[in-house]
Amino acid sequence: MAQSIESLQPSLVWQIFAGMAAVPRPSKHEERIRAHVKRFAESKGLTVHEEQIGNLIIEAPATTGHESAPITVLQGHLDMVCEKNSGTAHDFDKEGIKLLIDKEPKTGEPIVRADGTTLGADNGMGVALALAAAIDPAVVHGPLEILLTIDEEAGMSGAKALTPQSFKGRRMINLDSEEDDAIYIGCAGGCDTNLNWRLGLSAKGNAAESCRVIVDGLRGGHSGGDIHEGRGNAIKLLGRVLSRIDCDGLRIASMVGGSKRNAIPREAHADLLGPGGMTAQLQKAALAVEQEVKADSFESKVRIRVEKAEIDKAASAGQSAALLSAIAALPSGVLGMHPKVPELVQTSNNVSTVETKSADGSIDVVIGCLSRSSSGSRLDETKRQLAAIGILAGATIEIGNEYPGWEPDLDSPTLAKCKSVYERLFGNAPKVLAIHAGLECGIIGQRVGKMDMVSFGPHIIGAHSPDELVYVNSVEKSWKYLQAVLAELA
Repeated sequence: MAQSIESLQPSLVWQIFAGMAAVPRPSKHEERIRAHVKRFAESKGLTVHEEQIGNLIIEAPATTGHESAPITVLQGHLDMVCEKNSGTAHDFDKEGIKLLIDKEPKTGEPIVRADGTTLGADNGMGVALALAAAIDPAVVHGPLEILLTIDEEAGMSGAKALTPQSFKGRRMINLDSEEDDAIYIGCAGGCDTNLNWRLGLSAKGNAAESCRVIVDGLRGGHSGGDIHEGRGNAIKLLGRVLSRIDCDGLRIASMVGGSKRNAIPREAHADLLGPGGMTAQLQKAALAVEQEVKADSFESKVRIRVEKAEIDKAASAGQSAALLSAIAALPSGVLGMHPKVPELVQTSNNVSTVETKSADGSIDVVIGCLSRSSSGSRLDETKRQLAAIGILAGATIEIGNEYPGWEPDLDSPTLAKCKSVYERLFGNAPKVLAIHAGLECGIIGQRVGKMDMVSFGPHIIGAHSPDELVYVNSVEKSWKYLQAVLAELA
């Protein structure tokens, strides 16, 4: 398979990407991919600096005759979102990604995807483009610094640890965008809000029935880039089913859903105790909600079902009702559009995860949300709203991992050169956009000082879900564009 992947063009980029795909690289566990990239760069004669937190800064000397050009920083991240389909057996901590060459069903365009997991083109493809540019003797460029951060997908701690001394360049191309006809010049900031309940468990008692309600088959996706599409949220749908029935004695034993803070949850389930007739009511509610979702959205593959389960203990009916009320009240989706940029989401919230942990005769239920906004005041308003809902429902609140947005600079010299190169190469003007997803540019600008930054990359869809794919022809287009931009900047 690696040989087939490496037969694609540009071959050097695909070789590097295939090599990265073979190495496990979940967020917060990047030691193996760091070692892999460091060995690779040093084997090509490049100088590598490794920061204490794990960021890599790789220096590549200028092409002969261009030594006096300002340094250009090529930036990407080493980690990837690790999501898989429920029927896929894959250990992200031990196994590399199984790459498949395929065709996009609607257009027939050649694509590369993974076998039932996320692909890691976000941001492995950006890293591969940067490394290829540094080592290909045919690429004309000034001095390069390749900045590869860790933990972008789970907390951006790598970018947050940067200092003005981490690297020298102040002109940067971020290679973490996912549309090949656009140059991005801004992004949203964000923060995490966790709602925590400690629920006491009691024995089955008078409860006559127990069961598990399961929601799956949803599309999932990126909680920034895909949030405007109104994709189904498994946690919200699970709460919708459980709140639909007329059953005062419903008791929650556990609730689990989602897996990543920045992915729209595709699957969720709850284990329940309750009085006689509860299971039949839940089956009726599950069928009704499934039909409603299929009729009202693009979630044609959603499944909601009720299965038998043996449960001995659960939280009280009152505590369970409070938890379900919170799930019903938590907003998930677009909360506001940008007042000055047409079609750009300004503010959103994703109810990302719910997990249940045993705790000395009790359970801790934690609901995690990721809020995003290009407005600091709207982001503050959203996290206060989430906290208020949790407090009213008896939860304790934890807010953290805040990161700034990236303010667009339409007067950027680097943007002007990138636009002119795109028009010359492809005969039309690129889109100049801001993105609702989070890029590291805002943090880097805050931590390092004034930076002149743009972001572009190949066409990737389905990031943060097992549907992730990258278009082969788009990688070739992005490679051609990157080479031309670097030559212009040199």
